[in-house]
Amino acid sequence: MLPKIKTNEKKCCKIHPEITFKMNFDGCSKNNPGLAGAGYTICDETKELYFGHFFVGENATNNHAEYAGLILGLEQAIEFGIKRMIVEGDSLLVINQMTGQYKCKSPNLIELYEKAKKLEKQFEEIYFNHILRNENKRADELSNIAVDEYLKFKSARELKETISVF
Repeated sequence: MLPKIKTNEKKCCKIHPEITFKMNFDGCSKNNPGLAGAGYTICDETKELYFGHFFVGENATNNHAEYAGLILGLEQAIEFGIKRMIVEGDSLLVINQMTGQYKCKSPNLIELYEKAKKLEKQFEEIYFNHILRNENKRADELSNIAVDEYLKFKSARELKETISVF
């Protein structure tokens, strides 16, 4: 007779065959703190369904931008009626805070963390996974687009103001 094998379900890798939506998020900050942008994508098993980007601010940290990307993506997923989702990001800090492995102690991030946790509660099932930066290229691209578009708009506005002076 073989001995009974004990398993620890908490340590077992979970497989999510019923979850068909995946969200990737990212944030960037030039000079940290500096010009910051956030981006997200929401995909099903075959293609990108939704994406978005947002200019976070002129003096924001990278962690602030990362949370902004997460929050923006969660809000859009809720708006689209998604109830089950896997969330992936390359920010180990944000992922570990969302999973409870790290505590959020930074006064600059607590409000963002609490907002993300409140949004998390609106899902029936949600999982957070850390991925490497090279696996998060589209969300990274979108966060940088947000900053680039802001700079183009700002340059155009400054040019218009200069021309109207004459």
